[in-house]
Amino acid sequence: MKRKIVILTAAVFLFAAAVSAAYAGDYRIGPGDVLDISVWKNPDLTKQLAVLPDGMIHFPLVKELKVGGITVNELEKMLVDKLKKYVPEPDLSISVVQVNSMMIYVIGKVNHPGRFSINTNIDVMQALAVAGGLNPFAKEKEIVIFRKRDGKTISFNFNYEEASEGKNLAQNIMLVRGDVIVVR
Repeated sequence: MKRKIVILTAAVFLFAAAVSAAYAGDYRIGPGDVLDISVWKNPDLTKQLAVLPDGMIHFPLVKELKVGGITVNELEKMLVDKLKKYVPEPDLSISVVQVNSMMIYVIGKVNHPGRFSINTNIDVMQALAVAGGLNPFAKEKEIVIFRKRDGKTISFNFNYEEASEGKNLAQNIMLVRGDVIVVR
């Protein structure tokens, strides 16, 4: 019996690790994030760096690198290519130690409007909960999400009344970095 529990626990742990790794590979680095970069057997190339507001980092030997908007895997490939001139077959390890760039904004008629740092993917209903919910003067049917994409702003309508009743749940979209929710 104990053996089955141990095997089941290990399987769940491995599954969670695999899912976490898959999401980590898709994560896009942003300003304020803290990266831990280490090159095996090279302590001078082991650094913990904050991504600057312009998306840049400064790393020994390669100077400035634009990392804002790329994935950890893309950064690893970029660094390996640049370090090959100085370090034969560099073995790199990169991890995001702190996620500080995942900001959303909730403004208007909510109980606690403001900028919220999130460390996981959330949807509109969850963001409204983080903002303390709608205040009594909010127009539940007139909520808009603004998102910048490729230099243009797009908007999504959200009807809180419908979503809270389990209707039209497709409008309860997942939020991305920089989304602004306006509650009228």
